[in-house]
Amino acid sequence: MNQPLPSPTLDALFKRVLARQPDGLALVDPLNKQRITGQTRKRLSFAQADRAISALAAHFIESGLPANSVVAVQLPNTVEFALTVLAAGRAGLVVAPLPLLWRQAELTMALNRTAARAIVTTSKIDGVSYADLAMNAAAEAFSIRHVCGFGSDLPEGMASLDQAMLRQQPVTRAVIQDGRKAAMISFDLTADGFRPVPRAHFSLIAGGLAIALESDLAQGATIMSAFAPMSFAGLASSLVVWLFAGGTLVLHHPFDEEVLERQINDHSCDTLIAPAQLALRLDQQNLAARLPGLRNVIGLWRAPEQVASSAPWTAERATLTDVYLFGEAGLFGARRIADDGSPALIKPGPHGAPRELPGSSIAGDILLTPRGTLGLRGPMIPIAAYAPPPPPSDSLISAPPRDYVDTDYAARLDRSTGAIHITAPPSGIMAVGGYRFLAQDLQEWARRLGQGALLTALPDRLSGHRLAGRAQDNARARDALTELGLNPLMVEAFRDRANTT
Repeated sequence: MNQPLPSPTLDALFKRVLARQPDGLALVDPLNKQRITGQTRKRLSFAQADRAISALAAHFIESGLPANSVVAVQLPNTVEFALTVLAAGRAGLVVAPLPLLWRQAELTMALNRTAARAIVTTSKIDGVSYADLAMNAAAEAFSIRHVCGFGSDLPEGMASLDQAMLRQQPVTRAVIQDGRKAAMISFDLTADGFRPVPRAHFSLIAGGLAIALESDLAQGATIMSAFAPMSFAGLASSLVVWLFAGGTLVLHHPFDEEVLERQINDHSCDTLIAPAQLALRLDQQNLAARLPGLRNVIGLWRAPEQVASSAPWTAERATLTDVYLFGEAGLFGARRIADDGSPALIKPGPHGAPRELPGSSIAGDILLTPRGTLGLRGPMIPIAAYAPPPPPSDSLISAPPRDYVDTDYAARLDRSTGAIHITAPPSGIMAVGGYRFLAQDLQEWARRLGQGALLTALPDRLSGHRLAGRAQDNARARDALTELGLNPLMVEAFRDRANTT
Protein backbone atom coordinates (compact mmCIF):
# COMPACT_ATOMS: atom_id res chain seq x y z
CA MET A 1 0.00 0.00 0.00
CA ASN A 2 1.41 3.39 -0.97
CA GLN A 3 1.76 5.87 1.87
CA PRO A 4 0.71 9.47 1.09
CA LEU A 5 3.59 11.92 0.95
CA PRO A 6 3.64 14.33 3.91
CA SER A 7 2.87 17.95 3.13
CA PRO A 8 5.98 20.17 2.98
CA THR A 9 7.34 22.41 5.71
CA LEU A 10 8.93 25.85 5.36
CA ASP A 11 12.37 24.26 5.61
CA ALA A 12 11.50 21.80 2.84
CA LEU A 13 10.44 24.68 0.58
CA PHE A 14 13.71 26.47 1.32
CA LYS A 15 15.80 23.39 0.55
CA ARG A 16 14.05 22.97 -2.81
CA VAL A 17 15.17 26.44 -3.86
CA LEU A 18 18.62 25.85 -2.35
CA ALA A 19 19.09 22.73 -4.50
CA ARG A 20 18.21 24.66 -7.68
CA GLN A 21 20.28 27.80 -7.12
CA PRO A 22 22.66 27.70 -4.15
CA ASP A 23 24.52 30.79 -5.36
CA GLY A 24 21.40 32.83 -6.10
CA LEU A 25 20.78 35.95 -4.01
CA ALA A 26 18.28 35.04 -1.29
CA LEU A 27 17.97 37.75 1.40
CA VAL A 28 18.84 41.46 1.49
CA ASP A 29 18.70 43.71 4.56
CA PRO A 30 17.16 47.21 4.66
CA LEU A 31 19.42 50.04 3.50
CA ASN A 32 19.06 51.77 6.86
CA LYS A 33 19.63 48.73 9.05
CA GLN A 34 22.67 50.36 10.68
CA ARG A 35 20.49 53.24 11.90
CA ILE A 36 17.63 50.98 13.02
CA THR A 37 19.57 48.28 14.87
CA GLY A 38 23.23 49.38 14.88
CA GLN A 39 24.10 46.18 12.99
CA THR A 40 25.86 45.64 9.67
CA ARG A 41 23.70 45.15 6.60
CA LYS A 42 23.70 41.61 5.14
CA ARG A 43 23.27 40.14 1.64
CA LEU A 44 23.04 36.34 1.67
CA SER A 45 22.94 33.75 -1.08
CA PHE A 46 20.82 30.64 -0.52
CA ALA A 47 23.95 28.66 0.39
CA GLN A 48 25.06 31.31 2.90
CA ALA A 49 21.55 31.51 4.36
CA ASP A 50 21.47 27.71 4.64
CA ARG A 51 24.69 27.66 6.68
CA ALA A 52 23.38 30.39 8.98
CA ILE A 53 20.06 28.53 9.43
CA SER A 54 21.85 25.29 10.32
CA ALA A 55 24.11 27.09 12.80
CA LEU A 56 21.15 28.73 14.54
CA ALA A 57 19.20 25.44 14.58
CA ALA A 58 22.21 23.68 16.11
CA HIS A 59 22.45 26.41 18.77
CA PHE A 60 18.78 25.96 19.71
CA ILE A 61 19.23 22.20 20.00
CA GLU A 62 22.46 22.43 22.03
CA SER A 63 20.76 24.90 24.37
CA GLY A 64 18.47 22.07 25.43
CA LEU A 65 15.26 23.13 23.67
CA PRO A 66 13.14 19.97 23.16
CA ALA A 67 11.41 19.32 19.86
CA ASN A 68 8.03 21.09 19.49
CA SER A 69 8.85 23.66 22.17
CA VAL A 70 7.92 27.30 21.55
CA VAL A 71 10.44 30.02 20.69
CA ALA A 72 9.15 33.60 21.00
CA VAL A 73 10.63 35.95 18.39
CA GLN A 74 10.61 39.76 18.62
CA LEU A 75 12.71 41.10 15.75
CA PRO A 76 12.51 43.87 13.13
CA ASN A 77 11.99 43.18 9.44
CA THR A 78 15.60 42.17 8.78
CA VAL A 79 17.48 39.11 7.54
CA GLU A 80 17.75 37.79 11.12
CA PHE A 81 13.98 37.34 11.35
CA ALA A 82 13.81 35.08 8.27
CA LEU A 83 16.86 33.10 9.40
CA THR A 84 15.43 32.58 12.90
CA VAL A 85 12.04 31.37 11.67
CA LEU A 86 13.61 28.89 9.24
CA ALA A 87 16.14 27.75 11.86
CA ALA A 88 13.38 27.07 14.37
CA GLY A 89 11.60 24.90 11.81
CA ARG A 90 14.81 22.99 11.04
CA ALA A 91 15.25 22.32 14.76
CA GLY A 92 11.65 21.13 15.12
CA LEU A 93 10.53 24.16 17.14
CA VAL A 94 7.42 26.35 16.99
CA VAL A 95 7.76 30.12 16.41
CA ALA A 96 5.67 32.72 18.25
CA PRO A 97 6.21 36.14 16.57
CA LEU A 98 5.69 39.03 18.98
CA PRO A 99 4.71 42.54 17.80
CA LEU A 100 7.43 45.15 18.34
CA LEU A 101 5.11 47.65 20.02
CA TRP A 102 3.88 45.32 22.74
CA ARG A 103 4.50 46.39 26.33
CA GLN A 104 6.16 44.13 28.88
CA ALA A 105 2.82 43.00 30.34
CA GLU A 106 1.70 41.69 26.95
CA LEU A 107 5.05 40.01 26.32
CA THR A 108 4.84 38.25 29.66
CA MET A 109 1.25 37.18 28.99
CA ALA A 110 2.23 35.72 25.59
CA LEU A 111 5.23 33.86 27.02
CA ASN A 112 3.13 32.35 29.81
CA ARG A 113 0.15 31.49 27.60
CA THR A 114 2.35 29.58 25.13
CA ALA A 115 4.76 28.11 27.72
CA ALA A 116 7.61 29.45 25.57
CA ARG A 117 11.00 27.94 26.40
CA ALA A 118 13.12 30.63 24.68
CA ILE A 119 12.92 34.20 23.42
CA VAL A 120 14.91 35.71 20.53
CA THR A 121 15.33 39.46 20.15
CA THR A 122 17.87 42.08 19.13
CA SER A 123 19.89 44.52 21.18
CA LYS A 124 18.20 47.76 20.07
CA ILE A 125 15.59 49.01 17.62
CA ASP A 126 15.46 52.76 16.98
CA GLY A 127 17.33 53.40 20.22
CA VAL A 128 15.02 51.28 22.41
CA SER A 129 16.70 48.41 24.29
CA TYR A 130 14.72 45.34 23.27
CA ALA A 131 17.30 43.13 24.96
CA ASP A 132 16.38 44.63 28.35
CA LEU A 133 12.67 44.33 27.54
CA ALA A 134 13.08 40.62 26.73
CA MET A 135 15.14 39.96 29.87
CA ASN A 136 12.53 41.64 32.07
CA ALA A 137 9.67 39.74 30.46
CA ALA A 138 11.59 36.46 30.68
CA ALA A 139 12.11 37.01 34.42
CA GLU A 140 8.32 36.97 34.86
CA ALA A 141 7.74 33.89 32.66
CA PHE A 142 8.42 30.64 34.51
CA SER A 143 8.81 28.58 31.33
CA ILE A 144 11.65 30.61 29.75
CA ARG A 145 14.99 28.80 29.95
CA HIS A 146 16.97 30.50 27.19
CA VAL A 147 17.21 34.18 26.17
CA CYS A 148 19.27 35.07 23.11
CA GLY A 149 19.72 38.01 20.80
CA PHE A 150 21.46 39.57 17.82
CA GLY A 151 23.67 42.63 17.98
CA SER A 152 26.24 43.99 20.41
CA ASP A 153 26.02 45.15 24.04
CA LEU A 154 23.72 42.28 25.03
CA PRO A 155 22.90 42.05 28.76
CA GLU A 156 24.64 39.48 30.93
CA GLY A 157 22.90 36.13 30.60
CA MET A 158 21.74 36.66 27.00
CA ALA A 159 23.37 34.36 24.43
CA SER A 160 24.73 35.94 21.25
CA LEU A 161 23.24 34.48 18.07
CA ASP A 162 25.78 36.35 15.93
CA GLN A 163 28.47 34.24 17.61
CA ALA A 164 26.37 31.11 17.13
CA MET A 165 26.19 31.75 13.36
CA LEU A 166 29.98 32.09 13.18
CA ARG A 167 30.48 28.61 14.65
CA GLN A 168 28.83 26.95 11.62
CA GLN A 169 27.83 23.81 13.54
CA PRO A 170 25.73 21.08 11.86
CA VAL A 171 22.25 20.10 13.05
CA THR A 172 22.54 17.01 15.23
CA ARG A 173 18.86 16.24 15.85
CA ALA A 174 16.82 14.34 13.28
CA VAL A 175 13.57 16.22 12.69
CA ILE A 176 10.64 14.74 10.77
CA GLN A 177 9.63 17.29 8.15
CA ASP A 178 5.86 16.98 8.17
CA GLY A 179 3.60 19.90 7.24
CA ARG A 180 0.97 18.77 9.75
CA LYS A 181 3.25 19.70 12.65
CA ALA A 182 2.86 23.07 14.38
CA ALA A 183 4.79 25.92 12.77
CA MET A 184 3.74 29.09 14.59
CA ILE A 185 1.57 30.62 17.27
CA SER A 186 0.31 34.14 16.65
CA PHE A 187 -1.92 36.29 18.85
CA ASP A 188 -5.29 37.79 18.04
CA LEU A 189 -7.33 40.30 20.01
CA THR A 190 -11.04 39.55 20.20
CA ALA A 191 -13.81 40.87 22.40
CA ASP A 192 -12.90 38.08 24.83
CA GLY A 193 -9.28 39.28 25.08
CA PHE A 194 -6.03 37.86 23.73
CA ARG A 195 -6.28 34.56 21.92
CA PRO A 196 -3.28 32.38 20.97
CA VAL A 197 -3.76 30.99 17.45
CA PRO A 198 -1.59 27.95 16.58
CA ARG A 199 -1.02 26.95 12.95
CA ALA A 200 0.57 23.97 11.24
CA HIS A 201 3.04 24.35 8.38
CA PHE A 202 0.41 23.41 5.79
CA SER A 203 -1.95 26.11 7.08
CA LEU A 204 0.74 28.80 6.92
CA ILE A 205 1.81 27.61 3.46
CA ALA A 206 -1.81 27.66 2.26
CA GLY A 207 -2.02 31.37 3.12
CA GLY A 208 1.14 32.22 1.20
CA LEU A 209 0.16 30.05 -1.75
CA ALA A 210 -3.22 31.78 -2.04
CA ILE A 211 -1.49 35.19 -2.22
CA ALA A 212 1.18 34.02 -4.69
CA LEU A 213 -1.31 32.41 -7.08
CA GLU A 214 -3.90 35.19 -6.94
CA SER A 215 -1.26 37.86 -7.64
CA ASP A 216 0.26 35.76 -10.47
CA LEU A 217 3.69 36.05 -8.90
CA ALA A 218 6.46 35.12 -11.34
CA GLN A 219 9.07 32.50 -10.54
CA GLY A 220 12.37 34.09 -9.58
CA ALA A 221 10.71 37.39 -8.64
CA THR A 222 12.65 39.99 -6.69
CA ILE A 223 10.29 40.86 -3.84
CA MET A 224 10.31 43.98 -1.68
CA SER A 225 8.58 43.25 1.64
CA ALA A 226 7.57 46.35 3.62
CA PHE A 227 5.01 44.68 5.89
CA ALA A 228 5.90 43.94 9.52
CA PRO A 229 6.40 40.15 9.97
CA MET A 230 4.61 39.97 13.33
CA SER A 231 1.56 37.90 12.36
CA PHE A 232 0.18 35.11 10.20
CA ALA A 233 -0.32 37.57 7.34
CA GLY A 234 3.19 38.98 7.79
CA LEU A 235 4.80 35.53 7.52
CA ALA A 236 2.54 34.23 4.74
CA SER A 237 2.88 37.33 2.54
CA SER A 238 6.66 37.64 2.80
CA LEU A 239 8.49 34.49 3.87
CA VAL A 240 6.15 31.93 2.30
CA VAL A 241 5.55 33.92 -0.89
CA TRP A 242 9.34 34.32 -1.28
CA LEU A 243 9.89 30.57 -0.89
CA PHE A 244 7.31 29.85 -3.59
CA ALA A 245 8.84 32.37 -5.98
CA GLY A 246 12.38 31.14 -5.34
CA GLY A 247 13.85 34.59 -6.03
CA THR A 248 15.21 37.34 -3.80
CA LEU A 249 13.53 38.79 -0.70
CA VAL A 250 14.51 42.41 -0.06
CA LEU A 251 13.40 43.63 3.37
CA HIS A 252 12.30 47.08 4.51
CA HIS A 253 11.63 47.88 8.17
CA PRO A 254 8.54 50.13 8.07
CA PHE A 255 8.69 52.93 7.27
CA ASP A 256 10.93 55.37 5.39
CA GLU A 257 9.45 56.28 2.01
CA GLU A 258 12.70 57.59 0.52
CA VAL A 259 14.65 54.49 1.59
CA LEU A 260 11.86 52.22 0.32
CA GLU A 261 11.98 53.74 -3.17
CA ARG A 262 15.78 53.55 -3.26
CA GLN A 263 15.68 49.88 -2.34
CA ILE A 264 13.06 49.04 -4.97
CA ASN A 265 15.03 50.79 -7.73
CA ASP A 266 18.53 49.71 -6.58
CA HIS A 267 17.57 46.03 -6.43
CA SER A 268 15.25 46.11 -9.48
CA CYS A 269 12.35 44.78 -7.42
CA ASP A 270 9.41 43.71 -9.60
CA THR A 271 7.06 42.93 -6.67
CA LEU A 272 6.08 45.09 -3.69
CA ILE A 273 4.34 43.72 -0.59
CA ALA A 274 3.09 46.56 1.61
CA PRO A 275 0.04 47.92 3.45
CA ALA A 276 -2.59 48.60 0.80
CA GLN A 277 -3.08 52.23 1.84
CA LEU A 278 0.62 52.84 1.26
CA ALA A 279 0.45 51.16 -2.16
CA LEU A 280 -2.47 53.38 -3.20
CA ARG A 281 -0.63 56.46 -1.97
CA LEU A 282 2.39 55.54 -4.09
CA ASP A 283 0.06 55.09 -7.06
CA GLN A 284 -1.37 58.57 -6.56
CA GLN A 285 2.20 59.94 -6.50
CA ASN A 286 2.94 58.61 -10.00
CA LEU A 287 4.23 55.15 -9.13
CA ALA A 288 4.86 54.28 -12.80
CA ALA A 289 7.43 57.07 -13.19
CA ARG A 290 9.10 56.77 -9.77
CA LEU A 291 9.20 52.95 -9.63
CA PRO A 292 9.33 51.89 -13.29
CA GLY A 293 10.45 48.33 -12.56
CA LEU A 294 7.42 47.35 -10.47
CA ARG A 295 5.04 44.90 -12.15
CA ASN A 296 3.19 43.44 -9.21
CA VAL A 297 1.88 45.10 -6.03
CA ILE A 298 0.35 43.09 -3.19
CA GLY A 299 -1.57 45.39 -0.86
CA LEU A 300 -2.58 44.09 2.57
CA TRP A 301 -5.68 45.54 4.21
CA ARG A 302 -5.74 45.42 8.01
CA ALA A 303 -9.13 47.16 7.75
CA PRO A 304 -10.90 45.09 5.04
CA GLU A 305 -14.10 47.11 5.41
CA GLN A 306 -12.28 49.97 3.62
CA VAL A 307 -11.49 48.07 0.40
CA ALA A 308 -14.79 48.70 -1.39
CA SER A 309 -14.52 52.49 -0.97
CA SER A 310 -10.80 52.71 -1.78
CA ALA A 311 -9.36 54.76 -4.63
CA PRO A 312 -9.02 53.11 -8.06
CA TRP A 313 -5.69 51.68 -9.16
CA THR A 314 -4.28 53.69 -12.07
CA ALA A 315 -0.78 52.28 -12.74
CA GLU A 316 -0.89 50.54 -16.12
CA ARG A 317 2.34 48.54 -15.93
CA ALA A 318 1.73 47.17 -12.41
CA THR A 319 -1.22 45.16 -11.11
CA LEU A 320 -2.66 45.45 -7.61
CA THR A 321 -3.89 42.49 -5.57
CA ASP A 322 -6.03 43.39 -2.56
CA VAL A 323 -5.43 41.01 0.36
CA TYR A 324 -8.18 41.12 2.98
CA LEU A 325 -6.86 40.43 6.50
CA PHE A 326 -9.14 39.31 9.33
CA GLY A 327 -6.84 39.45 12.33
CA GLU A 328 -5.18 36.06 12.78
CA ALA A 329 -8.25 34.14 11.58
CA GLY A 330 -7.36 34.16 7.89
CA LEU A 331 -7.17 36.09 4.64
CA PHE A 332 -8.16 36.04 1.00
CA GLY A 333 -6.98 37.98 -2.04
CA ALA A 334 -8.55 39.49 -5.16
CA ARG A 335 -6.59 41.01 -8.04
CA ARG A 336 -8.01 44.19 -9.59
CA ILE A 337 -8.82 43.39 -13.21
CA ALA A 338 -11.55 45.97 -13.95
CA ASP A 339 -10.74 48.62 -16.55
CA ASP A 340 -11.45 51.40 -14.06
CA GLY A 341 -9.08 49.94 -11.44
CA SER A 342 -11.83 49.30 -8.90
CA PRO A 343 -11.67 46.42 -6.39
CA ALA A 344 -12.96 43.02 -7.50
CA LEU A 345 -16.36 41.84 -6.31
CA ILE A 346 -16.19 39.28 -3.52
CA LYS A 347 -18.90 36.64 -3.76
CA PRO A 348 -19.81 34.03 -1.16
CA GLY A 349 -18.87 30.40 -1.66
CA PRO A 350 -15.62 28.61 -2.50
CA HIS A 351 -12.97 30.76 -4.18
CA GLY A 352 -10.01 29.51 -6.17
CA ALA A 353 -6.48 30.77 -6.54
CA PRO A 354 -6.32 32.46 -8.98
CA ARG A 355 -9.86 33.63 -8.29
CA GLU A 356 -11.01 34.13 -11.91
CA LEU A 357 -9.45 30.98 -13.37
CA PRO A 358 -11.97 28.14 -13.91
CA GLY A 359 -10.89 24.90 -12.32
CA SER A 360 -8.23 26.49 -10.08
CA SER A 361 -7.49 24.96 -6.68
CA ILE A 362 -9.88 26.00 -3.93
CA ALA A 363 -8.12 28.38 -1.55
CA GLY A 364 -11.01 28.83 0.87
CA ASP A 365 -14.68 29.47 1.41
CA ILE A 366 -16.47 32.75 2.24
CA LEU A 367 -19.89 32.77 3.87
CA LEU A 368 -22.38 34.93 5.72
CA THR A 369 -23.12 33.68 9.22
CA PRO A 370 -26.60 33.77 10.82
CA ARG A 371 -25.33 36.77 12.86
CA GLY A 372 -24.80 38.84 9.70
CA THR A 373 -21.03 38.56 9.94
CA LEU A 374 -18.35 37.18 7.62
CA GLY A 375 -17.24 33.58 8.08
CA LEU A 376 -14.17 31.83 6.67
CA ARG A 377 -13.19 28.20 6.21
CA GLY A 378 -10.48 26.39 4.31
CA PRO A 379 -6.98 24.94 4.75
CA MET A 380 -5.48 28.12 6.23
CA ILE A 381 -8.27 28.74 8.77
CA PRO A 382 -7.54 27.54 12.36
CA ILE A 383 -11.10 26.61 13.26
CA ALA A 384 -10.24 24.98 16.60
CA ALA A 385 -8.51 28.14 17.87
CA TYR A 386 -11.71 30.18 17.45
CA ALA A 387 -14.21 27.52 18.51
CA PRO A 388 -16.86 29.06 20.77
CA PRO A 389 -17.26 27.61 24.27
CA PRO A 390 -19.95 24.92 24.45
CA PRO A 391 -23.29 26.30 25.64
CA PRO A 392 -24.53 25.08 29.02
CA SER A 393 -26.93 22.23 28.44
CA ASP A 394 -28.33 19.25 30.27
CA SER A 395 -28.40 17.24 27.06
CA LEU A 396 -26.04 14.29 26.80
CA ILE A 397 -25.71 14.87 23.07
CA SER A 398 -23.11 17.48 22.18
CA ALA A 399 -23.82 20.16 19.57
CA PRO A 400 -22.20 19.64 16.16
CA PRO A 401 -18.85 21.44 15.88
CA ARG A 402 -18.69 24.66 13.85
CA ASP A 403 -16.83 24.18 10.55
CA TYR A 404 -15.94 27.86 10.04
CA VAL A 405 -14.44 30.82 11.89
CA ASP A 406 -16.65 33.83 12.54
CA THR A 407 -14.47 36.90 11.91
CA ASP A 408 -17.02 39.19 13.66
CA TYR A 409 -16.79 41.63 10.72
CA ALA A 410 -20.30 42.83 9.87
CA ALA A 411 -21.26 42.02 6.27
CA ARG A 412 -24.26 42.00 3.97
CA LEU A 413 -25.15 40.54 0.60
CA ASP A 414 -25.82 42.87 -2.35
CA ARG A 415 -28.90 41.47 -4.10
CA SER A 416 -28.12 43.15 -7.43
CA THR A 417 -24.54 41.88 -7.81
CA GLY A 418 -24.49 38.91 -5.44
CA ALA A 419 -21.34 40.31 -3.82
CA ILE A 420 -20.56 40.48 -0.12
CA HIS A 421 -19.97 43.92 1.36
CA ILE A 422 -17.95 44.12 4.57
CA THR A 423 -19.47 47.02 6.47
CA ALA A 424 -17.83 47.27 9.91
CA PRO A 425 -14.97 45.85 12.02
CA PRO A 426 -15.63 43.69 15.11
CA SER A 427 -17.53 45.53 17.82
CA GLY A 428 -15.41 46.79 20.70
CA ILE A 429 -12.12 46.53 18.76
CA MET A 430 -10.11 49.40 17.31
CA ALA A 431 -6.92 49.30 15.23
CA VAL A 432 -4.49 52.14 15.96
CA GLY A 433 -1.38 52.20 13.81
CA GLY A 434 -2.01 48.64 12.65
CA TYR A 435 -2.36 47.26 16.20
CA ARG A 436 -5.65 46.08 17.67
CA PHE A 437 -6.89 47.44 20.99
CA LEU A 438 -10.03 46.92 23.02
CA ALA A 439 -12.15 50.08 22.96
CA GLN A 440 -12.43 49.86 26.74
CA ASP A 441 -8.63 50.13 27.01
CA LEU A 442 -8.68 53.33 24.97
CA GLN A 443 -11.40 54.64 27.26
CA GLU A 444 -9.21 53.81 30.27
CA TRP A 445 -6.32 55.76 28.75
CA ALA A 446 -8.63 58.71 28.09
CA ARG A 447 -9.83 58.56 31.71
CA ARG A 448 -6.21 58.98 32.87
CA LEU A 449 -6.04 62.34 31.08
CA GLY A 450 -8.18 64.10 33.66
CA GLN A 451 -11.36 66.11 33.55
CA GLY A 452 -12.02 68.19 30.43
CA ALA A 453 -9.43 66.41 28.27
CA LEU A 454 -10.31 65.19 24.78
CA LEU A 455 -8.77 62.11 23.19
CA THR A 456 -10.58 59.97 20.67
CA ALA A 457 -9.87 57.49 17.88
CA LEU A 458 -10.74 58.76 14.41
CA PRO A 459 -10.82 56.65 11.21
CA ASP A 460 -7.57 56.85 9.25
CA ARG A 461 -6.92 55.45 5.77
CA LEU A 462 -3.34 54.47 6.46
CA SER A 463 -3.41 53.08 9.99
CA GLY A 464 -7.04 52.10 10.66
CA HIS A 465 -7.51 54.76 13.38
CA ARG A 466 -5.46 57.61 14.79
CA LEU A 467 -5.64 59.27 18.17
CA ALA A 468 -6.90 62.83 18.02
CA GLY A 469 -7.03 65.51 20.71
CA ARG A 470 -5.94 69.00 21.69
CA ALA A 471 -2.21 69.72 21.89
CA GLN A 472 -2.18 69.79 25.70
CA ASP A 473 -4.12 66.50 25.74
CA ASN A 474 -1.57 64.82 23.47
CA ALA A 475 1.20 65.44 26.02
CA ARG A 476 -0.98 64.11 28.82
CA ALA A 477 -1.86 61.10 26.64
CA ARG A 478 1.79 60.19 26.25
CA ASP A 479 2.31 60.46 30.01
CA ALA A 480 -0.72 58.24 30.63
CA LEU A 481 0.50 55.64 28.14
CA THR A 482 3.90 55.59 29.84
CA GLU A 483 2.24 55.10 33.24
CA LEU A 484 0.34 52.13 31.81
CA GLY A 485 3.66 50.49 30.91
CA LEU A 486 3.56 50.80 27.14
CA ASN A 487 6.67 50.09 25.12
CA PRO A 488 8.51 53.41 24.42
CA LEU A 489 8.09 52.86 20.67
CA MET A 490 4.34 52.61 21.17
CA VAL A 491 4.32 55.99 22.93
CA GLU A 492 6.22 57.45 19.97
CA ALA A 493 3.73 55.85 17.57
CA PHE A 494 0.87 57.62 19.32
CA ARG A 495 2.90 60.85 19.28
CA ASP A 496 3.31 60.54 15.50
CA ARG A 497 -0.39 59.86 14.93
CA ALA A 498 -1.81 62.45 17.32
CA ASN A 499 -3.70 65.21 15.57
CA THR A 500 -3.71 68.73 17.03
CA THR A 501 -7.05 70.52 16.84
